[in-house]
Amino acid sequence: MSEDISETSHSFDEDGHYVSATRDDTTWWKGAAIYQVYPRSFKDSNGDGVGDLQGVIEHLDHIASLGVDGIWLSPFFTSPMADFGYDIADFCDVDPVFGALSDFDQLIDKAHELGLKVIIDQIYSHSSDKHPWFEESRLSRTNSKADWYVWADANEDGTPPNNWQSVFGMGAWQWDARRGQYYLHNFLVEQPDLNLHNPDVQTAILGVTKFWLDRGVDGFRLDALNFGMHDPELKDNPVETVFKRPPTRPFDFQRHVNSMSHPDIPKFLESIRRVIDGYPGRFTVAEVGGPFPMDEMKAFTQGDKRLNSAYAFDFLYAPALSAELIRNTLSEWPGEPNEGWPSWAFSNHDAPRAVSRWRGSCDTERYAKLLAAVLASFRGNIFIYQGEELGLPQANVAFEDLKDPEAITNWPETLGRDGARTPMPWTQANRCAGFSTEKPWLPVDDRHLEMTVAKQNDTQDSVLNFYRQIIACRNNSSALRIGEIKFLDSTPELLVLQRTHEGETRICAFNLTDTDHSLPEGLEFSAEICVGEAVTNGQLPAYSGVISQPL
Repeated sequence: MSEDISETSHSFDEDGHYVSATRDDTTWWKGAAIYQVYPRSFKDSNGDGVGDLQGVIEHLDHIASLGVDGIWLSPFFTSPMADFGYDIADFCDVDPVFGALSDFDQLIDKAHELGLKVIIDQIYSHSSDKHPWFEESRLSRTNSKADWYVWADANEDGTPPNNWQSVFGMGAWQWDARRGQYYLHNFLVEQPDLNLHNPDVQTAILGVTKFWLDRGVDGFRLDALNFGMHDPELKDNPVETVFKRPPTRPFDFQRHVNSMSHPDIPKFLESIRRVIDGYPGRFTVAEVGGPFPMDEMKAFTQGDKRLNSAYAFDFLYAPALSAELIRNTLSEWPGEPNEGWPSWAFSNHDAPRAVSRWRGSCDTERYAKLLAAVLASFRGNIFIYQGEELGLPQANVAFEDLKDPEAITNWPETLGRDGARTPMPWTQANRCAGFSTEKPWLPVDDRHLEMTVAKQNDTQDSVLNFYRQIIACRNNSSALRIGEIKFLDSTPELLVLQRTHEGETRICAFNLTDTDHSLPEGLEFSAEICVGEAVTNGQLPAYSGVISQPL
């Protein structure tokens, strides 16, 4: 495998000022480290308790200092906020709570000055029920947008047309008296599904794609992509009989072969790709949910006419992190011809923070560093969620402070997403952790007040400074960034990876358990990165890891 990668350098001059040098090739994204910003919780610049685009601009220097290649910006579009931005009322504008289009333009300019690419969310499967398209569609069965959403007649007894269930724990059909029909919503009632089978809807969506490309974005994360098309015959979903996790919602009891994942989705992706190819150097990554997403991920990224990359929830919802899980998951992407390029994340805005899910008896700070080193060793792109670089644990949010509709509906069985969305702690200057001057939309966890950016900047061995070290190690190694991957023989509990590229070899060994384990016999290397305790007599101690110098 031969790739030319012009490295992106993230460094500082003698006065401590940031110096950037951007990669000039069109495959900058291959092996990239991308930082996810959840704007609502990143930084409030105007004192209303909600983060905004100016707040992101204010702290782009912090993101650049990590050495990442770009940012992924979660939704900032016009929205009633029923699902906090994933219910969009205008795909081509900024919600006033976040600022204006001029703020977004300023963010693009500042990010590019710092050598950071900007990737934004695109939600093509549904809109808000306040979107003008839906408001027109629901008026009658004959208007110009009557078929822009998924409508169906009731059964003879008035019940919904089939058994489909919503992700958020309710039936997926909502009665609308204006049309005398049901409409489909795979998520909240306020998020009606677009009918992407309709060519006019596809054309409108491609117009949205072009709007943001013209504005200077460097790529897209396509949200809930496999929900984009359904079975037009509206056949019932069959019963699910195999569960990766114990079911907690009606949604979990079905195999969603008819309500989503239609085989025409890849054809639509080829239309998107044709638009994007008019803008060299852009990157696309799909979010693919479901218990068995691999076939779809491969289909969405196959060849050079669809998307560049995809990621699933293999790690995001895993109750434990093990060497076996990592081997099995990464082995699905061996680098075969026409295979897409994988992306990986341990945490994001939809999942409990990984350090809380997985650390077991390990110290939080040590485990956060271990996770950073493990992620940096993966073949593929890596996503780092805001606060992950600080080692933040999942925040405790009292029931009366919850905002997430899923958490409120399913309390206390499903605690929801708010604990991963609490404000970013910048300083200890006030009870709001420097996020705002007023009460934040979600409370700051007391533990986060001791883990601020300011405090960790001044602590040499902090999690934050370790992230800078490990990302620099990855950036400076073609083997780690784009190299081939091989799993070396060891005990089942020990993860030992060999990464190679054009004569450079790196050995990455990790013990994710609470017991010491032996490394493979004859394995010798000089360590560049160490987490936890050093290798002694061929034993890798519990919760420890090592990445070798170039071999």
